[in-house]
Amino acid sequence: MVSKVFFFILGFLLMTYGFYYLIIYINLFSFGYTFDEYFSYLVTRYECWSLIIGIIIELIIVFRKEKKSVKRL
Repeated sequence: MVSKVFFFILGFLLMTYGFYYLIIYINLFSFGYTFDEYFSYLVTRYECWSLIIGIIIELIIVFRKEKKSVKRL
């Protein structure tokens, strides 16, 4: 249970960090970048990959099934 909470918080922090840089890099449009150039730039930045990694961690934590414990007498 503690590990589930830890990974949930870790995924949330990674998503926040990645989304923060995604918004900051939107300023590239004011310098004349097209959407294709913007996307190509985002793919090369590790900060933006943390958004995807955080989403994957969150999905795993939310949809992972818990193991049923067997009660023995």
